[in-house]
Amino acid sequence: MSDFIVAATRSMRDYASRVTGHLAKFPSYVSLAEAINGVELLNTDRFADGEMEVSVKNSVRGKNVVLFASCSRNEGGLCVEEAKIELYHAVDALKRSQAKSILVFEPFISCSRSDRTTRRNSVGLWVHFKILTTLGTKHIITYQLHSNKSESILDPTVCHIDDIPALTLLERYLCDAYIRNMETLEQVVRPNWAFCSVDAGGEKLARGFANAFGAPLVVAHKQRDYSKSNTIESINILSAEPVEGKVLWIVDDMVDTAGSVESLIRALGPLKPAEVNIIAVHALFSPPAAKRLTALSEEGLLKRIMVTDTVCPGTLPDKIPGLEVVPSSELSARIIRTIMTNGPMGKILRTFDAEIYLKSPNLFNQ
Repeated sequence: MSDFIVAATRSMRDYASRVTGHLAKFPSYVSLAEAINGVELLNTDRFADGEMEVSVKNSVRGKNVVLFASCSRNEGGLCVEEAKIELYHAVDALKRSQAKSILVFEPFISCSRSDRTTRRNSVGLWVHFKILTTLGTKHIITYQLHSNKSESILDPTVCHIDDIPALTLLERYLCDAYIRNMETLEQVVRPNWAFCSVDAGGEKLARGFANAFGAPLVVAHKQRDYSKSNTIESINILSAEPVEGKVLWIVDDMVDTAGSVESLIRALGPLKPAEVNIIAVHALFSPPAAKRLTALSEEGLLKRIMVTDTVCPGTLPDKIPGLEVVPSSELSARIIRTIMTNGPMGKILRTFDAEIYLKSPNLFNQ
């Protein structure tokens, strides 16, 4: 195992501490004390005029550094701009301290939706990747980028990226919490459940769930008003089977203002599903998401909301009914261990199959 240290900006120190706690459980883990201390390796100062400087407290010369950071809603209470600048300064400080390599682990890349190029717009994801790689980042890890094309922004000869399909966490959680055995999968899930995309672009995500559980697929075709952000004009529901009486699971990579899912759930209401639930990796929950989701729940239109903690769970809006948060820190630890031991990523990236998992759940925990 290579010599490495886990560090974090102010945005993800608690999360990074949970990751090092899981690393301690793995056999042959070395430098545990150093890795835990590394969570607070960085010191951030602000000058009177608002400028920032990040310094490294201890030597990292010749070591591989795994740097956790979040530029979205975060435990440090930093705004997007401040969190990004601190991340960039942290990479620069580590590079100047002669770290052997710098791996940035950003569970949710907040600018991932800014990946479209038109004639006169900036591309936030390109800017973010360009700065990180220019400063010396050699590897980026994230969960569930907004689109597959985002990975192509990076030149693999300069910096490698691993986009981990965190929906697998939610698929496993569905099995553990609501299915539990093959009898339920065959007699309840397959005839009575269906997985629904938020829009045509999200069909691939929803189809992955439908294939994993052997259940029907429902596709929502959404028309946007691109003259305004977060605005929906109309939604058409496409399904080979009747939606009436089905337990529907709406699948998406993120919930931001909840405008899309609210419109979809209200469009599904007249079709009389037995219940409607939401599954999403990234819980941004920007206002008025909490208000919208709570209203849907109180009206009996929404039962459960299942998300991961890639966006700081401690800052989630209070009292959203039916909210379930699935932790990702153990998977993050497995990813780090795999990379630092030059192990194969195939087990982490394998396509989930509910039948295989229910018969041998340890297969997905290796």
